[in-house]
Amino acid sequence: MQNVGFIYDDIFLKHETPEWHPERKERLIHIISALKQSELWGKLVHIKPRRASFDDIALVHTPQYIEKIKNFGIGYLDGDTFMSEHTLEAAQYAVGAVIEAVERCRNEEMKRAFCAVRPPGHHAESDRAMGFCIFNNVAIGARYAQKIGYKRVFIIDFDVHHGNGTQHIFEEDDTVFYFSTHQYPHYPGTGDDSERGRGKGEGYTYNVSMQSGTGNKDYLYFYQNILPPLVRRFLPDIFLISAGYDIHKDDPLSGIKVSNEGIRSIVRAILSCSSYPMIFALEGGYDLTALGDSVRFTIEAMLQDF
Repeated sequence: MQNVGFIYDDIFLKHETPEWHPERKERLIHIISALKQSELWGKLVHIKPRRASFDDIALVHTPQYIEKIKNFGIGYLDGDTFMSEHTLEAAQYAVGAVIEAVERCRNEEMKRAFCAVRPPGHHAESDRAMGFCIFNNVAIGARYAQKIGYKRVFIIDFDVHHGNGTQHIFEEDDTVFYFSTHQYPHYPGTGDDSERGRGKGEGYTYNVSMQSGTGNKDYLYFYQNILPPLVRRFLPDIFLISAGYDIHKDDPLSGIKVSNEGIRSIVRAILSCSSYPMIFALEGGYDLTALGDSVRFTIEAMLQDF
């Protein structure tokens, strides 16, 4: 069994959201509890995230946007993205968790890691917050990976919502492949199958739009039959996975009907694509029981010998 990193810090609980808000600290509390109640907790390498610098964040986000976040204070950045007193710090550590994982993979300390972070990231555009997301954790992680020597990054996003921010950041880039399965039409309204990248990045974005009610069979078809040849053709040397568990049939923000076994099978299909490093970063998932179970299934699969 090889080392699997688990990157977490209580700073993520200090990102406070209004009482009604689905993206709340209880999500991480439930994940940690579910893992501690299993035999998995003791098998993980527990790692504290670093605090990402603003230079790190500027690998993806504009200086004007970074200054806005630094000086914003408390309140709504958009209709559903909230900043509290400690949100900026938590968001820097969320980015830093992915960076820490990338660094450890580069140093050959491990090949798999799970970043249990919040706020999530994949809706954040280069110049604005969106959809509960402040900074785009995975996108910054991809650019940081290239900064320290990785050449070709493959991003897989299985959140029920399309990762508009991640797609837009890389849609003209032929060194980062973005593969997304998501409910469509659904928030944020992007991610039609026809969106395949632009310019030299054309062909390096692959969207799979799923109708409400879609379940295991269709999801597994794409992860078992469509994803592997895309990986073989692109030849990445690291994978970053936006792990959104709101595809679960019990999730309140989703019309997708993937079961527990479906979650297991999707993760196994991703892991079987390559022996190169794979870093999972938490995105959505709003039913607490389903979220805890889904992360546990993911960790179980990551711990299996490869």
